[in-house]
Amino acid sequence: MKKNNKGEDLFTTLDNAELRFTKSIKSVSIIIVAVIVLILGAIGGLYAYTTMPVDVGSEEKVQFVVNQGDSVYSVLERLGKEKLIRNAKLAKLYVKYNKITTFYAGQYELSKAYPLDMTLSILCGINNAKSDTITVQFVEGKRIPYYASQIAKKFEFSEDEVISAMNDKEFLNELKEKYWFITDDILTEGLYYPLEGYLFPDTYEFNKTATIKEIIETMIKKMDSILSEYKTDIEGSTYSVHSLLTVASMVELEAVSAEDRALTAGVFYNRLAKGWTLGSDVTTYYDVKKELVDGLTYKDLNSCNGYNTRGTSCRKGLPIGPIACVSKSSIEASIRPTNTKYMYFVADVNNKLYFAETQSGHDQNIRDLKNNGLWPE
Repeated sequence: MKKNNKGEDLFTTLDNAELRFTKSIKSVSIIIVAVIVLILGAIGGLYAYTTMPVDVGSEEKVQFVVNQGDSVYSVLERLGKEKLIRNAKLAKLYVKYNKITTFYAGQYELSKAYPLDMTLSILCGINNAKSDTITVQFVEGKRIPYYASQIAKKFEFSEDEVISAMNDKEFLNELKEKYWFITDDILTEGLYYPLEGYLFPDTYEFNKTATIKEIIETMIKKMDSILSEYKTDIEGSTYSVHSLLTVASMVELEAVSAEDRALTAGVFYNRLAKGWTLGSDVTTYYDVKKELVDGLTYKDLNSCNGYNTRGTSCRKGLPIGPIACVSKSSIEASIRPTNTKYMYFVADVNNKLYFAETQSGHDQNIRDLKNNGLWPE
């Protein structure tokens, strides 16, 4: 049997080396396992810390609002600041791992005694918010005072407070900075209401805690989405957005059907091209602040103002601004009018319009309506 230099049996030496190697492997393995255990213990500890209630004995209920458009991370930051969760940064890892991507807008009743998973589960439930929304319907063809009254009926604001917020110069300048279609035109001297025509009429749901400016901007955002559909047409137009909305507001009040609205817009543009007065009664009503159901006097018709296009010696061209809030149908008519030779139109008792190219043709339409009992009294 072979011996090593020390005279030891060679196989015995190999066995001893193998034993030492095995012991070393075991030692390293123990260390690795210990490190893994420590890491897992630390992770477990952090997890337990993150998910534990901030104050398990708390009986206080906290009102917490998630606003429209709030991101999950921004909500977690606020939960952390209000001490409703232990750590916002660790909570972000929790929601990422659990693939939580949405919290529903609304008002919630939370507690510091709730563990993290319970708090997040409440915010993720579509039906968990308190009855915190207010539904408000805004009808097209109405003026800003009507909108202010609708808001005042639903919220604890007065109509004057709403109007004041809509006229606030600082707020108007903020809107100009944020929205591509709002320009210095809304600051034109003589406008009754700077945002007339810029608030899109629709049915909205607002949080009960919404401010006047949040309500207004929600409607502005909707107008942004509507106008953005026609942005290419608008950029190719010779008219500003303000002018297009002004035409749309006149069309809104003069015509009912989409076909009549496109023709009416065509008539207005034809008259503008020839330098004629637009001769629109609806601008006079707005000028003298009368409702459309009221009658107009001779004095009203000849009231010289930035809005009245009826008086022959007053204003040529468009009014200085929109005279009502407008529907998508009227917006489209103002941007994509029917190409026509018509210069006149008149409505019957059913709001159907009759168009003519000449004054004589227009007069004949009026006679026909009167003879057929269709002339509005």
